Amino acid sequence: MIHKIAAVFLSLSACTTAVVAQKVGSPCPLRLPLDTVFKGEAKFHAMVAKAERENWRNLPLPQRTMRVARELVGVPYVNYTLEIDDRIESPSVNFAGMDCWTYYENSLAFARMLRYKPGPYKPQDMLHMIEVERYRNGTCTGGYLSRMHHLEEVFHDNQRRGLAENITRRIPGAVKIEREIREMTVQWKAYRYLKNNPSLVSPMGKIEAQVSRLPVHHVPKQNVRGIEKYLQDGDICAITTHSTFGYTSHVGLILRVKDRAYFCHATSDRDKGRMTIIDRPIADYVNGTAKHAGIIICRPNELVPSPLWKQNMAKQ
Repeated sequence: MIHKIAAVFLSLSACTTAVVAQKVGSPCPLRLPLDTVFKGEAKFHAMVAKAERENWRNLPLPQRTMRVARELVGVPYVNYTLEIDDRIESPSVNFAGMDCWTYYENSLAFARMLRYKPGPYKPQDMLHMIEVERYRNGTCTGGYLSRMHHLEEVFHDNQRRGLAENITRRIPGAVKIEREIREMTVQWKAYRYLKNNPSLVSPMGKIEAQVSRLPVHHVPKQNVRGIEKYLQDGDICAITTHSTFGYTSHVGLILRVKDRAYFCHATSDRDKGRMTIIDRPIADYVNGTAKHAGIIICRPNELVPSPLWKQNMAKQ
């Protein structure tokens, strides 16, 4: 039976971007100053120039994402980079410091930007791609609760919109897991927006209750070595935890190197330099410590191109 499952999965994995996403909405208005929501503009423009010079746009999304991720290797690990105001929520980018979540977001957003619309590219284009990935229904309302704060909801919402597919349940050896999510409602004082707006704690609790009910599968870490062959460049790889109150504790990207699937992530480990790195193969990483339980794999899709491409062609 396991061989039949594997055969089906392999046939599906060949169509990595066959599902076309829904059309992307307009970007939200800039509610905070640009120098507040966008850090590292010089690096952004240098990367744009390199991407144009080396024609990254013509790479498939998985390879394009990892080309960007490689360019971001060495960026310092910095926590809470999204906590930029006491009340106003806004898409934000920080090329000077990243955590595990923003490293994958920035890599994917930049890669999508290159194919979504024609250049010249500006920070607002990158912010738009971040908004599409980070916010419920792809829209930032200016309120903190419009941001998705749990990876499980990001994967679920993005799959619903055709932006990605959570392939985990179809990987041989995957099993369903259940958790009672309540990290943010219990530790609300650790989050700037919640601390300054305690009235948001109760509705956040309702969101966490909804996340707790999502159908979540993972591949237990003892099975990961056997399924590395099903993983590909640009897969978002979340690390699951044994905690009763959370599904995941870390996230990164997969990079194929020969016959292994390597884990690329922003690490807070001092012995690894507290920065974005290309680490060990994912099986070695997840089995390297008792706190890891397994992995969840979400595979991003290409976006529907902007109508600006047609306008660009008409001008030429």
